[in-house]
Amino acid sequence: MKIIWLGHASFRIEIEDAVLLVDPWLEGNPSFPADSRAAAIKGATHILLTHGHGDHTASAKALSSETGAPVVGIPEVCALVGGDDAIGFNKGGTVDLNGAQVTMVNATHSSSIGTDDGPCYAGHEAGYMIAGEGHTIYLSGDTDIMADMDWMGDLHKPDIGILSAGGHYTMDMARAAYAAKRYFDFATVIPCHYKTFPALAQDAQVLIDALPGVDVKTPEVMETLTF
Repeated sequence: MKIIWLGHASFRIEIEDAVLLVDPWLEGNPSFPADSRAAAIKGATHILLTHGHGDHTASAKALSSETGAPVVGIPEVCALVGGDDAIGFNKGGTVDLNGAQVTMVNATHSSSIGTDDGPCYAGHEAGYMIAGEGHTIYLSGDTDIMADMDWMGDLHKPDIGILSAGGHYTMDMARAAYAAKRYFDFATVIPCHYKTFPALAQDAQVLIDALPGVDVKTPEVMETLTF
């Protein structure tokens, strides 16, 4: 299994026979090098979206058309940026994406897509449990701490956490560390949604210091983490 950070909250996850592009924001993402685009999207099988905000969906529609990978997510966001082959499902549901078992779970944030007439409702924000190859990844999506994390950790027992942790719009590093310690038993934590803008945390040292015994990985953009 391979996890590759594409900057901000975007990831390429290669698991089972799936290549998931998670919240792909390539064009306009100051963290993503334009000359890495072809490598980032090569062989994509699905485009997995957590919510509608532009820093998570801006590239989704074009990438789906270009690669043939269907958009996967909550029905409202699929209707806005997906095609006829979109895979819409909802919280508590599980879909099989080329062998990877992807379960939608709760998040607490907001979700809309900008239009000329203002924000358009894009369904509820979500996170995912992604299971395959002997691992379960908790992809938090944009969220704050939730009491729901208690049962989510107990039921799904994820060993890898990809946690929004930049602050301002989501949990900050300290809050992400608190959630990780209280609700989960991660072997590995990967922070995201940071370093992109001045308003966000610029490093993960607070998270690293707060999670002794957990392998907190802070990869460079396009660096491959293999599990």
